[in-house]
Amino acid sequence: MKFEDIRGSYDLMVGLGSWCGPSLHLRRHNLRKFSFPLDWVISNSLPDVSRLLKNRFQGFMELKNMRWTEGYAHFLDDGDAIFPPGGGTEPVNAHFIEDTYSNIVSVHDFPVIPNQDWKVLYPSYKEKLNHRINRFLEKLSNSSSILFIRWGVTNPTEAMELKSVLSEMVPGRFNILILNPVQELKGVIPMDWGIDGIASIQVPLDNPNDNRVWDYALQGLTLTDKWK
Repeated sequence: MKFEDIRGSYDLMVGLGSWCGPSLHLRRHNLRKFSFPLDWVISNSLPDVSRLLKNRFQGFMELKNMRWTEGYAHFLDDGDAIFPPGGGTEPVNAHFIEDTYSNIVSVHDFPVIPNQDWKVLYPSYKEKLNHRINRFLEKLSNSSSILFIRWGVTNPTEAMELKSVLSEMVPGRFNILILNPVQELKGVIPMDWGIDGIASIQVPLDNPNDNRVWDYALQGLTLTDKWK
């Protein structure tokens, strides 16, 4: 599928990682209506994402499989930074918590609170996550057209596996847009893998949050009023 063929109107647009970029920039372009379970996590392995989707998120982020890992990011509420309740100019930090079952890392959900273990907030986090999962599955089942966006896929076979899994979940029409970061690339290069329903573009690696890159990727896309 050629990149220009991805343009058009969709009932739903969904970010599938591998980081927050797809969700952040969909929101910046007013193309995002809902929070979904893969919006604010690191999911470097597409096969693991496909496995998770195939299993309808069963076993995802269960406490027995979660562990603290090195790294910190800002504590976010659906992409918006949270500041200390007593005031301050710096957002609250959040722990990196890895789900060893899915190899996916929560980076914005567990705030760093002095003298408090991250597990204290697990019940409220899991309740929010389950709500996002249920919403995700419901919207996929009831949308006539969906665009999925994924950052970082170099293997067409992995992309085809993702398409196969999604075809079992989505009764309507769907396409997949892939942004592939490439070292030392200066511009954006549309690719054609010759796979129906999958469009790919190569993008510079050095600045993944470059608005110009995302503006190019999301040009010509609109939402229907299905989920007004």
